[in-house]
Amino acid sequence: MEHRGVFLTFEGGEGSGKSTQLRRLAKTMQRAGRSVRVTREPGGTPAAEALRTALLSGEAKALGPLAEACLFASARADHVSQLIKPALRQGQDVLCDRFIDSTRAYQGGAGVSAEHLHLLEELALGDLKPHLTLLLDIDVEEGMKRADARRQTDEPDRFEADRMPEHEQRRQAFLQMAGNEPDRFAVIDASLPVDAVEAAVTAIVTKRLGIDLPPVGKRSS
Repeated sequence: MEHRGVFLTFEGGEGSGKSTQLRRLAKTMQRAGRSVRVTREPGGTPAAEALRTALLSGEAKALGPLAEACLFASARADHVSQLIKPALRQGQDVLCDRFIDSTRAYQGGAGVSAEHLHLLEELALGDLKPHLTLLLDIDVEEGMKRADARRQTDEPDRFEADRMPEHEQRRQAFLQMAGNEPDRFAVIDASLPVDAVEAAVTAIVTKRLGIDLPPVGKRSS
């Protein structure tokens, strides 16, 4: 696919702070004069957001992990064709909160085969792939404490409510993917203070993608 923008994805377990770091990086890139589009999965388009509601509410859980993976792929196909590819072609940088690796970790960990996941990726993505995937890694117990504190009185979503062994399985799946694709992934210690994580993210993007970004100063999330 011909494009002028760069495509970055943020991955990680619950409470890893990836959404905060994505927003911070977007602001830093904008200060550098770049046009940035922030999006998320599942979601990003009206159709995909509707599927997000069904997936995160738990309505689709009874259908089984393969059906969930198909719904994620359906949302992703619309997201890619209607938002991500057009933005990249227009020269915008796209920063996405979760992408294919979350499906691999979550639905793959629930028993969907690698062959099925690969086929769904081909159908949804075509020739698209992230230029860089930032994996924010954190101890599962610490991450869940953060997620609980952030959520306050809200009920956990379909995946947050899973058991600790399932969250640990997903963490290890993310780390294995990063080890298998070191040219695409960068692993960041998300247990560090938020400003230190931001500095690490900025340094990696500068080095790996050759984007000249301004220095990171302390600020609120």
